[in-house]
Amino acid sequence: MQTFKRVMSYLRPYWLMETAALLLVLLAAGIQLLNPLLIRWVIDHIITPGRWGILFWGAFSIVGLTILRAVVLFAQRYFMSWVSERAVYDIRNELYEHLQQLSFGFYDSAQTGQLMSRLTADVQNLDRFFSMGIMNFTSSISSIIGVVAVMTRLDWQLTLVTMVILPPLIYGVVQFSRNVRPLWREIQQQMAVLTATLQENITGIRVVQAFAREDYEIAKFTRDNRDYFNKNVRAIRNQAFWGPYMNFVAAAGTGIILWYGGRQVITGAITLGTLVAFTSYLDRLVMPVRQLGWIVNIYTRGMASAVRVFEVLDTSSEVKEKPGAKPLPPIRGEVVFDHVSFGYGGFKVLDDVSLRVRPGETIAVLGPTGSGKSSLVQLIPRFYDPQAGRILIDGYDIRDVTLQSLRRQIGIVTQDTFLFNASIRDNIAYGRPHASQQEIEAAAKAAHIHDFIMSLPDRYDTILGERGVGISGGQKQRVAIARALLMDARIVIFDEATSNVDNETEYRLQAAFQKLLRDRTAFIIAQRLSTVRNADRIIVLDRGHIVEEGTHAELLSRGGMYAQIYELQFKDQENTAVRLAAGEEG
Repeated sequence: MQTFKRVMSYLRPYWLMETAALLLVLLAAGIQLLNPLLIRWVIDHIITPGRWGILFWGAFSIVGLTILRAVVLFAQRYFMSWVSERAVYDIRNELYEHLQQLSFGFYDSAQTGQLMSRLTADVQNLDRFFSMGIMNFTSSISSIIGVVAVMTRLDWQLTLVTMVILPPLIYGVVQFSRNVRPLWREIQQQMAVLTATLQENITGIRVVQAFAREDYEIAKFTRDNRDYFNKNVRAIRNQAFWGPYMNFVAAAGTGIILWYGGRQVITGAITLGTLVAFTSYLDRLVMPVRQLGWIVNIYTRGMASAVRVFEVLDTSSEVKEKPGAKPLPPIRGEVVFDHVSFGYGGFKVLDDVSLRVRPGETIAVLGPTGSGKSSLVQLIPRFYDPQAGRILIDGYDIRDVTLQSLRRQIGIVTQDTFLFNASIRDNIAYGRPHASQQEIEAAAKAAHIHDFIMSLPDRYDTILGERGVGISGGQKQRVAIARALLMDARIVIFDEATSNVDNETEYRLQAAFQKLLRDRTAFIIAQRLSTVRNADRIIVLDRGHIVEEGTHAELLSRGGMYAQIYELQFKDQENTAVRLAAGEEG
């Protein structure tokens, strides 16, 4: 019931138009009740007495009443559909807006296909409930009450005989609803599973084909699709049984009326027109009762979908903005980690980390896989919040300032580069949509991607495919670097930002970085020696602790973990850099 009340609350802002639609539903039901009475009058007062002169007008009045009902139905459906679409528009917007606010922690465990299913299929079921469920329920109930009242007024004895069919008819509706309700919940969930499988396969199609796993993926999708098919077949089987059952009950009711009512006509107890009206009213009684089963079906699917939508809406972000949080003023770039601890899934990633970074200082972060490098830098823009300790920027606790004012002063490039299905210009200017063409080109030149862009037929207007398909991994990463540089942020984070570029390009980027990072605070996670060696300070993480800290020369002289990393990873890179530098000088 709480779910139903919450769903109905989305109609409240549009109560005036909704009320008009429901009043029109009642008017349409009333007009429908008049039709059999008009037929009865034509039979008893025109056809039976043989009054040929007014037969045309009798027939025309029936047609006119039908036209009037059609006009009312049009207005009713338009109003209700408008209200429905508007309510669904609000739900879809609220859901999408909420998804934008959820933290990285939510997306670490959420399936994209499941979320897509809730935004599409589940919201569509709510649309069906609003537009058809409410309207048809009102129409059915009002029709049943009206039909029984008119039939009783015409002949209460024949009405009692007709009511014999109601118990078996209601029994069929109840059984159908009881059987199909859990099935529709299962169908909705299986549809979400199917969508998730499809989305995952399409996203990872290159991996699938690279490892020749097409047959495995086809079999997996076929299995999920078969489950969806089987659940739908069970629902169809219920419909296939109870549909004919209710048809039989309705036909039996017609037979009873003709048998009993026919005798009444022969004996003169009722007129022929009354008998014809009764058979017509029987159809108008059976149809709404049967429709109630269909409405229960729509209601069940709608509420099942509402539960899934509200599950997302009720998921609170782990990273929350404090009430009364103030905008972070323009910063110099001092960053302080004050006894910070962080973890997830019961596993501690960072343990009591303390670090002070001066404005304009470049910090290289190194360490083995799983040491907490990415987690450390992801805490700065509050993608996650630490479980203990605090992070300060220019003395401000980042939990006391608004998220937008914080993140707009931080430029980020990650190893997992994401580009939108838009032009190269739009991708570079994503963080500053009003940047001038000159500023965009300056950022592209600094990222060593401008010449490549100018070689394309449409240059900066070139549309990139989904996730940047159409250009190489290194080119995508340079576009992402240009995007971060255009932000002109005082704090920049490069999380293995040059991992997908070749040695020569990476070497050229370093010279640009040295100019661009001047007077900016930079955190760089890198696997390249040139990046690390030019840093003002290097911190080495291991198992969530800072185990070493200093310059390249200082750490080499100590012979600790950094010296081991240097011997394993960086020595060959140093020789390559020397050769490249010598080649440029020559």
